Amino acid sequence: MKVLAVIPARGGSKSIPHKNIVSVGGKPLIAWTIEEAQRSKHIDRLIVSTDSDQIAEIAVEYGAEVPFKRPAELAADDTPGIEPIIHAVRWLEENQEYKPDCVMCLTPTSPLRSSADIDIVVELMDQKGTDAVVSVVLAKHHPYWMKSISSTGFMLDFLAQEDFIPRRQELPPVYALNGSIYLARREILLEKRTWYTSKTYAYVMPEDRSIDIDSQWDLKLATLMMQDRIGQ
Repeated sequence: MKVLAVIPARGGSKSIPHKNIVSVGGKPLIAWTIEEAQRSKHIDRLIVSTDSDQIAEIAVEYGAEVPFKRPAELAADDTPGIEPIIHAVRWLEENQEYKPDCVMCLTPTSPLRSSADIDIVVELMDQKGTDAVVSVVLAKHHPYWMKSISSTGFMLDFLAQEDFIPRRQELPPVYALNGSIYLARREILLEKRTWYTSKTYAYVMPEDRSIDIDSQWDLKLATLMMQDRIGQ
């Protein structure tokens, strides 16, 4: 299969200024994703979609393609994450006559994913004959133990259950999207405009490679883990 990998990296970020190029382990954050994607056995082409000249310059420095500048209307805070990916696929077809079999999204805020993770996702799609494969991680906080709070301050069950399960070992396993890897067949992505169909397969990643940087605390943790990885 011919796989296009797209790294979406807009310039704006409210939680961490210039988040996608902040230094982590001595490199811009986006560099870790670029380098692991380059090590993949299955990625045919790697591009970065960005509205930022600075991010584009860094991406090219580390070996990614930046064939276009993302339109401003696709780089707003409320832009659905799927839109820049679809834009990239359409742009490459219309301007370069490039049509991959599958499209992968690799978020730069997941710097601890490995090239092996990327390759396994591609191989799972081929083996399982799925529409898509999305990475997940075992949820740290089980929804059966989560509560909502009423307008008067009293706790309510977030999910109704007949009997409370007091032991974690007895809870049914649940998984959370870790935001690391999304892969879909090109025609499915363009038709459905989503990574999720009735034939989306789950790739379970370990917690230590599933950090998604969204806060200063996430950034500190990822930096420590990256320093530990570099030191090994």
